[in-house]
Amino acid sequence: MLGTIKEIVGNNVIVDLTIDLTKQANLLNLHAIFEDNGIKIVGEIVDSTKTTLKINIVGEIKNNTFLPGISSKPSYRSTVRIVNMDELALILGPMEPTINEVTLGYSNIYQNYKINVNINSFFSNHFAILGNSGAGKSFSVSRILQNIFADPKKSPTGAHVIMFDAYGEYTRALGNVDKVNPNMHYKTYTTNTASSTGSEVLNIPLWLLGVDDLALLLDVTTPNQIPIIEKALSLVNILTGDDPDVIRYKNDIIARAVLDILLSGHQSTKIRDQVIAVLTKFNTKDLNLESKIVQPGYVRTFKQCLYIDKTGKLMEMELVVNFVKTFIIDDFNLADRPEKFIAYTLKDLETAMDFALISEGILKSDKVYDYANVLSVRLHSLASSPNHVFFDSNAYISKDTFLDRLFTNMDGGRCQIVNFNISYIEDRLAKVITKIISKLIFDTAVTNENRGSVPYHIIIEEAHRYVQKDTDTEILGYNIFDRITKEGRKYGVLLGLITQRPSELSDTAISQCSNFVILRTLHPKDLGYIKDMVPSITSEIANQLKGLKPGNCIAFGSAFKVPINMHFEKADPEPLSNNVDIRNIWYNNN
Repeated sequence: MLGTIKEIVGNNVIVDLTIDLTKQANLLNLHAIFEDNGIKIVGEIVDSTKTTLKINIVGEIKNNTFLPGISSKPSYRSTVRIVNMDELALILGPMEPTINEVTLGYSNIYQNYKINVNINSFFSNHFAILGNSGAGKSFSVSRILQNIFADPKKSPTGAHVIMFDAYGEYTRALGNVDKVNPNMHYKTYTTNTASSTGSEVLNIPLWLLGVDDLALLLDVTTPNQIPIIEKALSLVNILTGDDPDVIRYKNDIIARAVLDILLSGHQSTKIRDQVIAVLTKFNTKDLNLESKIVQPGYVRTFKQCLYIDKTGKLMEMELVVNFVKTFIIDDFNLADRPEKFIAYTLKDLETAMDFALISEGILKSDKVYDYANVLSVRLHSLASSPNHVFFDSNAYISKDTFLDRLFTNMDGGRCQIVNFNISYIEDRLAKVITKIISKLIFDTAVTNENRGSVPYHIIIEEAHRYVQKDTDTEILGYNIFDRITKEGRKYGVLLGLITQRPSELSDTAISQCSNFVILRTLHPKDLGYIKDMVPSITSEIANQLKGLKPGNCIAFGSAFKVPINMHFEKADPEPLSNNVDIRNIWYNNN
């Protein structure tokens, strides 16, 4: 018996000690039992003097089951003692994992006590792993995945884990998982186009991208730009290639744009200049500035017919208008065209974008030109940059085939872990690629008739770079990560957020996480954010976070009955996240 209850204030119980603490092991953070007539109230020792203990009530043991939360308070006549091992197993879970559990780590309070979590309670929910740089996030994630996938006795062959690896850290830790467990396979995609390591260069076929994806890729800043992208996508299948129908459709679009200019009522010099500008950039073998306009007795080029007489009028206006009208297809309707499933490139989309711009009358309004032409400029920059390899493909494949290949290794076997090493590209493109692939997976899961039968876990390293409070909702009406955290659980799409700056994350995304593993956190803004946004965190826990050693954490959430102070075993092998060895580099010549 530890002592007698002196005071009960709110959730805190003050106990007068009847034992000599100087002759006892450290009691801080151990669990205590208040027992009276078969009723067992559970508390955690959070503070002490030589004569008193402060104990927070955390739950109750009833019918051999631990019930977290405060439903009753102990009586003053209760005996106060340290929890025994049978009771501890009810609070923290049994020492050895069952078939439905996986080991996370070990308790810092109860020596060598394994902390196991129910697989469904942890991995059927979104989770977050938070902590400062150097606190051990990468090591912790590596250890968790190694515990799951490197156990030959339990092989989760139905897993689909997608990692977005911001620093290329995880291949060393997970790349040889098949050597430990032959049933498990790992695959990595790289954004290093010069890679010779055997990794596949990331490639997302352009035709799998919808309007929203292209809006992200082209950094759309106003909803007014969305219709231009929609029109470009509707045209790209029609305008790709050089068969006669393609030429007819191109002629129709050019002719309509030129006709609008000719009949605009502007001054003749402006009309001439705009027509020449359009036909210089947009032309076909049939319709261009050198096209022959045949009249009885003479033949002139289209450009020659744009001559302005002394009165300032286009001499051959009627002739030019009638010539242009011959290229207009009266029954032309994009909605009536059969959909073609073809492979197209960024250059093809660029052509479609240009035709979309002139078909939408970009030359009629300077305002329209300003917000629409920027899309063409950004698309041209992407198509002309080395990054085009991430989207240009030669052979058509469907979305289902693409996803199937993502999880297929070189030997045709199934991969359970797919790593996207996005460390070789700048943050904006990495963010877009992360969103596009996540949306592709989410959309696929949503359309699966057997809902939730193919679960996907999307783990994002340095999540504060990608899961942000950005403008997606204003532009597209949603943020894909907010949507996944709000709706993904029922479809089997789960998000794992790993970050050193939780205060920069989307509030919606972090608030939907059910489990938290929080390592050392020092920044006052992040500590305040964690206290405000993370449920069930107390001031005592927040204070503990500042003093945790690397690899140590406080874990709590739906998978834990009480917050647990624990540590992870060292990852073996370790991720590639060690600090630079300055001493050896500085003095290696000595």
